[in-house]
Amino acid sequence: MKKVIYESFGNPADVLKVVELPSEPLSDGMVRVEVLRAPINPSDLIQISGNYGVRPPLPATAGNEGLGRIVEGEGKGQLVLLPAGQGTWVSEVVCDPRHLVPLPEGDLDQLSMLLVNPATAQLLLSEYVDLQEGDWVIQSAANSAVGGYLVQLARARGINVVNVVRRESAIAGLKELGADVVLVDGPDLAREVAAATGAKMKLAVDAVAGSTAGRLADTLEKGGVLVNYGGMSNEDSAIGAAALIFNNITVRGFWLVTWMDAVDKATRARLYGDLAGQIVKGTLFAPIDRHFTLDDIGEAAKYSWAGEREGKVMVAPNGV
Repeated sequence: MKKVIYESFGNPADVLKVVELPSEPLSDGMVRVEVLRAPINPSDLIQISGNYGVRPPLPATAGNEGLGRIVEGEGKGQLVLLPAGQGTWVSEVVCDPRHLVPLPEGDLDQLSMLLVNPATAQLLLSEYVDLQEGDWVIQSAANSAVGGYLVQLARARGINVVNVVRRESAIAGLKELGADVVLVDGPDLAREVAAATGAKMKLAVDAVAGSTAGRLADTLEKGGVLVNYGGMSNEDSAIGAAALIFNNITVRGFWLVTWMDAVDKATRARLYGDLAGQIVKGTLFAPIDRHFTLDDIGEAAKYSWAGEREGKVMVAPNGV
């Protein structure tokens, strides 16, 4: 079997390497899963670079989510979601089947992304503000995978979204997803939001931090909520005193792992069952840009890290 490891933190294109090892013997009660797809998320690359909130012990196997099929053991033939943080940029895994999530048959690329981004988007819309049809939400990094899912989930509930991006070329893709309003981030963002919507935002969702967080905060109604779930600017959030003092906004942080640890198995199952159903029906999806093999992981990381993509970059450990 092959797997992608890193023995030091640094530029993913430099520190990732592929190693080949004998397949692990299958002990009683365990199953062997052939890994079919594993998305490359920004959080994967940030973790490999050493700049994520949690550092795994080294050497580490890369990849935090993926999809596979049981090829040996109980449930042979079943499509499954791999456990979070399993180390998914591998050709196969041996694990306890109780840690696998059975999935219906469907698009392998779309189902492989179920664990992190759609769940994050759903929870950002449901956990912090009681949003009703016609309410307004603003999000940064709207052309990210989470941003695209949030657009689709909000639209299904009749919630309006102002989508903030950092480049003009990102606008067209969001419009194709049905985005309501798309604006390029800049010093006059709050004024542009007011002109485009005539409304104050109930919720701001931020994956950029830095000065962008402050501009999103300035669009909120009194008592509004800003939730930060990422720091793509590599800067601390800069939120103005006026928004905090005179508008009495609330600032929260979101990390999916924290939510997972706080809820029971039935709650997690309901979330993922609902999302999987939407993905299988084709009503929830994310664009796919390219597929790479494990042997090309350095190029894949470099390509994904560079941005200016037209969708998610996928690792296909056993071919497309």
